Amino acid sequence: MNNLPFLVAEISANHCGSLVIAKKLIKCAKLNGADAVKLQTYTAETMTINSSSKKFIINSGLWKGYKLWDLYKEAHTPLSWHKELFHYAKLNKIKIFSTPFDETAVDFLEELNCSIYKVASFELTDLPLIKKIALLKKPMIISTGIATLKEIETSFNLALKYNKLENITLLYCVSNYPSKIEDFNLHNIDILKKKFNCKVGFSDHSKDNRIAAAAVIAGAEVFEKHIALDNQKKGHDIKFSLKGKELKTYRNEIDLSHKLLGKNKFIRNKSEDKSKIFRRSIYVIKDIKKGEKFNKNNIKRRRPNIGLEPKYYDYLLNKKSLKNYKYGESISKEILKKYKYF
Repeated sequence: MNNLPFLVAEISANHCGSLVIAKKLIKCAKLNGADAVKLQTYTAETMTINSSSKKFIINSGLWKGYKLWDLYKEAHTPLSWHKELFHYAKLNKIKIFSTPFDETAVDFLEELNCSIYKVASFELTDLPLIKKIALLKKPMIISTGIATLKEIETSFNLALKYNKLENITLLYCVSNYPSKIEDFNLHNIDILKKKFNCKVGFSDHSKDNRIAAAAVIAGAEVFEKHIALDNQKKGHDIKFSLKGKELKTYRNEIDLSHKLLGKNKFIRNKSEDKSKIFRRSIYVIKDIKKGEKFNKNNIKRRRPNIGLEPKYYDYLLNKKSLKNYKYGESISKEILKKYKYF
C-alpha cells in the first residue's frame, strides 16, 4: 500500500444556512488535510412531502420532533450556492463533489462538471438513481449504512453493469448518529472487499478516532467525516462532526495507521539488526581439551550472539573437539567447515 487514505470532509448541514460559513468549511477542510470536500444536493421538495402527518415526524435521535420537510428545508445547501462553492474549492485547490438525492440533482451537478458522485446510505436501494449515476462512467461512492449484504449486492451489480469496477467504491457505514463503538463490526470492511473485489472505505459517524484508525488496518482506503469550524456550537450534524483542527488530528491518525501497515509482504526493518546480539550462541562452560567430546556439561546455549547459532547444538554433541577451549569461549562458526558440515 503506497497511497495514503483518501479523506473526504463532509459539509452537509453544518453551514447553518450561511454561504460564508460554507466557504469557511471548505477552507477548513483544505487547511486540515482533507483531500476533498463534499456537499449534499437536494431540496425539501425532492426529499419528502410537506405533510404534518405523524409518519412525517421524526420520533427519535438527534432530530427528534422535526417534521421531515422542515428539517430538509433548514439543512439543504441551496442550489444557488453550488457554482460559487465549486469555484471556491477550485481556488483553494481542493477537490469538491456532492451527493445527489434524485435524478434532477444529478443533472444539475453535471452542469457543474462534478467529478465524483456519492450515493447516500438511505438511497442505496434507489436503483433508478444508481443507474443514472453509473451511466455517467465517473467515480462513484456508495455508502452502505443499514443495508443488508443482498441489498448492497443488488446495487453494486447495477452500478457495475453501467460503470467500471475501478470507478466504484463502497463505504462501510453505521447509520446511527452519533455511532457508538458497539455499533461497529470492522470485519465488514474485509467482507465487502473480498465479495465485491472493489475499493472499500469508511463513512464515520462516530466520535472516536480509534475506530477510523482501526478501519485502516481492516482495509479501508477512503474516509468520509463530517466537519465543523473550530468552536462551532450549532449545526444539524454538529454532534458527530470534527471541529477545525480536530480534522488534522484525524488525518494524522489514519495516516499513521496506514504507515504502520507497511508493505504487503513480510519484512523486517534494518533498525532491528542491532538487537540480534541478544540472541544466543554456543559457549564453552567448562575447559575442553582437544579430542574431548562436546557434551551437555561442557557447552551451553547462552547470550550474547557472537558465535555458532543454537540450531547446531545437537549436531555438536558427541563430536570430538578439534582444539582446546577455555571457559567462556564461544564456538566459532568456522567449526562447521572443519567438520565438513556444508
